[in-house]
Amino acid sequence: MHAEKNNTMKLVFNLWLTLLVIWLIANNSLSLDIVLSGAALAALLALAFAPFSAAYGCIRWSPRVLLNVVLYFAVFLEELVRANLSVLRLVLSPRIHIEPGIIEIQTTLKSSVGRLVLANSITLTPGTLVVDIKGDTLFIHWINVSTKDPAAATRAIAGRFEKYLGVIYG
Repeated sequence: MHAEKNNTMKLVFNLWLTLLVIWLIANNSLSLDIVLSGAALAALLALAFAPFSAAYGCIRWSPRVLLNVVLYFAVFLEELVRANLSVLRLVLSPRIHIEPGIIEIQTTLKSSVGRLVLANSITLTPGTLVVDIKGDTLFIHWINVSTKDPAAATRAIAGRFEKYLGVIYG
């Protein structure tokens, strides 16, 4: 019973902190009234929706995790821009030389939520689409398969994301 209560409190706190950060970013202000109203609103929402938000229970908030969240978003934005430019180059090219295909990569992420975030990150970058997940294997449609080697494909597609998601989701 005690462990269940601690787990519920951790879930509520993680959801509250996530909602508060989103509130502060959306309001672009750290004024006292904004912070207090955001904290109160985030607390109400966290208490109401914690039973439906088990995904937030696996995040272990710490300064290291917060740093990795920031670094993950920086890497994601960089990969997003690079992928968009790559697809743009293919689209605007007079002759399209691509080899599309479905490849299989292995993830080292143990958390199902971490795998979900990885799959969404891959899908959101143009040129790749996760079509299935089975355990620690992701099947990805790649617009231009540059390697058939699963280890090399994993490094090329998921390597930079996994480094940070592994710290965030354990």
